Amino acid sequence: MTVVDDEIPAVANLDHDLLGALRQAATDAADDGVEIFVDSGWRSPEYQEQLLREALAKYGSQEEAARWVATPDTSAHVSGHAIDIGPSDATAWLSKHGAEYGLCQIYSNEPWHYELRPEAVDHGCPPMYADPTHDPRMQP
Repeated sequence: MTVVDDEIPAVANLDHDLLGALRQAATDAADDGVEIFVDSGWRSPEYQEQLLREALAKYGSQEEAARWVATPDTSAHVSGHAIDIGPSDATAWLSKHGAEYGLCQIYSNEPWHYELRPEAVDHGCPPMYADPTHDPRMQP
């Protein structure tokens, strides 16, 4: 799905400020010949729960699954505050330029996952967490 398609719920239900930063970044990336696609944006709690069940089946434990998929109660995707982008040239572009828009990679193990950190425009992105299990927001 493209960044600008407001008819897609995964994009239309994103936080307004996140969507604005993403649109600006996508426009500038396009000027550099890079297309940014939203692979996943807003998710319903039900879909997030399905992803968590699939991660449990794939990884075999709650601890390992938590390194990759948050619960519906803690997921920044469910609240509309996170995007997963692709392809790899887009993640590379955002890795280099994202802070200019307040778009920051949050987890070292997920180069596709970005969230809005407005203070990054002036101060750069904060240090990344190794994975979601190190993020205080993900703690019960």
